[in-house]
Amino acid sequence: MDTNKLKEFQDRQIWNAKRHNRLSLAGMTIRNANGDVDMSSLGYQITIDTLTFIKQQTVEQKFYEVAPADFVPIAVGEGAFDQNILTNLVLSSAGGFEEGFVNQGQANDRLATANAAISPVIVPIKNWAKGVGYSIIEVEQALKSSNWDYIASLHDARKKNWDLGIQEIAFLGSRTDANVLGLLTQGDVNVNTAIITESISTMDATEFATFVGTILKAYQTNCNKTALPNMFAIPLSDYVGLATPVSPTYPMVSKLEYLKKAFAEIVKGGVTIEGVAYAEADENASRGIDKQRYTLYRKDPQSIRMDIPVDYTTTQPNTYNNFNFQDAAYGQLTGAKAYRPLEMLYFDYTPA
Repeated sequence: MDTNKLKEFQDRQIWNAKRHNRLSLAGMTIRNANGDVDMSSLGYQITIDTLTFIKQQTVEQKFYEVAPADFVPIAVGEGAFDQNILTNLVLSSAGGFEEGFVNQGQANDRLATANAAISPVIVPIKNWAKGVGYSIIEVEQALKSSNWDYIASLHDARKKNWDLGIQEIAFLGSRTDANVLGLLTQGDVNVNTAIITESISTMDATEFATFVGTILKAYQTNCNKTALPNMFAIPLSDYVGLATPVSPTYPMVSKLEYLKKAFAEIVKGGVTIEGVAYAEADENASRGIDKQRYTLYRKDPQSIRMDIPVDYTTTQPNTYNNFNFQDAAYGQLTGAKAYRPLEMLYFDYTPA
């Protein structure tokens, strides 16, 4: 290859490299050091060429999602636009049963009495609202440049923000308000650190048998034998590992299967076992827990409840100049409150 042809070849290679770089920067997904989409690269002005095909389908961002109502009873529509919800706890003070024995040989002018009293529990309501805004130019440019429905995406993003926020509050409570608690952050629930000292899925046969034989006893002791649990929320990483066999002797019986059967032997209707990511130490560290947290409790609105006085509601889009448009969405919510804290018991251990 002569010098001129070599120079021409090198120039072409450099031009192709620059062109590829331009496409990779403007037309392909740009990742940051964590492998996530670089937020500074977002936009709908994309450099393409005549051999670029734009697909009609789009790929939506995904989040960890779990239904809070599967774990916590949720009351919707009660106490709309109030600022607190008051629930009275009714307490019995009737004394001992045998105080009511009557001696027929004596005057019974004064009988023992049965009394009752109430203790109020007040849960604060949080008001929430977010708006979206867009202009005619933004809408027209998004439609012109791609198959993307800009307005729909704005509203979907806001609704997803509400859903994910309710989800996090239900399990971990508020990041900014210590009075808004979650299922895993109840301050008056007792914590047991003796029974679960490692993942259930990694326990050997002897450790697993000991765990199965003691966990319900611990719960009964905690609630003074007044209730049995119907829900067991455990770290997600442990839940997905419970497919391991109970022991090499019984390889066809998984720990999950055995644990469900063991609970059902004692608890009428059994105990639902579910994994949740918020029970992981790295997820709940933001609330100061930083433990693998297992929660055995009664899923019952008289035991624990979350309220959504006003569910997600949107206003009609409006404009003040027929160029800029905006609307708002609003709602009200509380945290999850344990009204019978002794019917809930945490089992914590610090991961290695």
